[in-house]
Amino acid sequence: MDLNDLFFRIEEDLVKFLSLQFTDVTGAVKSLDIPISRVEGAVQEGVWFDGSSVEGFARIQESDMRLMPDLDTYAVLPWSPVDSRRARIFCDIFLPDGSPFMGDPRGILKRILERIKSRGWTFNVGPEPEFFLFKRNGPASIHPVPHDVGGYFDFSATDEAVRVRTQLMAALGSMGLVVEMGHHEVALGQHEIDFEYADALKAADNILTLKYTVKAIAAQYDLVASFMPKPIFGINGSGMHCHQSLFDSHGKNLFFDPDDQYNLSDLAYGFIAGQLHHARAFSAIVAPTINSYKRLVPGYEAPVYVGWAQINRSALIRTPLYAPGLENSIRAELRCPDPSANPYLALTVMLAAALDGIENSMSAPEPLNDINVYHLTREEREQIKIAELPGSLAEALRLLDQDEILKEALGPLAYESFERAKWAEVEEYRTRVTDWELERYLEIT
Repeated sequence: MDLNDLFFRIEEDLVKFLSLQFTDVTGAVKSLDIPISRVEGAVQEGVWFDGSSVEGFARIQESDMRLMPDLDTYAVLPWSPVDSRRARIFCDIFLPDGSPFMGDPRGILKRILERIKSRGWTFNVGPEPEFFLFKRNGPASIHPVPHDVGGYFDFSATDEAVRVRTQLMAALGSMGLVVEMGHHEVALGQHEIDFEYADALKAADNILTLKYTVKAIAAQYDLVASFMPKPIFGINGSGMHCHQSLFDSHGKNLFFDPDDQYNLSDLAYGFIAGQLHHARAFSAIVAPTINSYKRLVPGYEAPVYVGWAQINRSALIRTPLYAPGLENSIRAELRCPDPSANPYLALTVMLAAALDGIENSMSAPEPLNDINVYHLTREEREQIKIAELPGSLAEALRLLDQDEILKEALGPLAYESFERAKWAEVEEYRTRVTDWELERYLEIT
């Protein structure tokens, strides 16, 4: 899309304001709104803003930054009022001298994608973000209740949640996402909307689009939409499984080998081996909150053991069985990410880990096809060398700090900012007194 195309779309869509969007290092969406009269200048010269207050961006003396709109990400925000209709455009961030800001999460992903673009490869990702819809339990309660009583794939003719989810799917479709299906997940009030795989940059943009669209539409029904990994004790949490593959410039899936026992190429094995090798460290990025590690525990279908398989969902990476004629469906499904992650940084470290495995010809271990790892004792897992993901954000951060491949992919500015923000989160949580502690200790001590 060029400037003329943009003006045509703006006029056709009756848009009055444009939201220029980007994320901080933790994944929070930031937005600057401009009237349509400012669009031409914004596209040609960018929009200056003060980055000193944005998490992970700049010190006071380096605060001037410039947003440059990526016109191909234009989409109307369908919940905005007709008389003040808004559209959004994602932006890349530059410094005053015209150089890219090295701490821009979207720019970080674009840089690692350049590494494979030179080889003629495309990194395709199909994310599956799960979320909960809650009714408010009082005007200011932090203990909302599930919006429905459906279970996995359940249908009910009177299910109010279906109407909300249908509205969500329509809104996402209008914003350019190719929605494949939506359904109840396992837990009460839990849902999933799947959209078609795309190249990694578009996939990351789509994840952000889905998250704030779901929240905005849910709010119109006086519901709270949450992508928190484990909002309710005792039931399944919300993950964001990521289906990954590498294609060449002719649209051929580089993971497929018809002569291999599992129909996987050497490239695919290297990809899997690299992600398994770095999985414990990149957990800090793909499962980046205190709450993430209350989802990553045995017993709730969450993958906590480092291994791969075709049909075993207890493994960290799953490669679906091959069906004749569907070569392009061969993929590696990474099951540990959750939707609290910054999608740009998450896809960056996932690809960096995979490339390390490919470039250094790492060997993938034997698949765990016939083993339910959840049923093994710790001693049995150690005997067959099956490692576990970190049990806490603090442990994950320590492992990330030891992984030079991932730190290099993030760059020093983003890594140090992320580490600082997350250790502050760990320390804040460590000093809080929880309801569990009061119930457990208040009267017996």
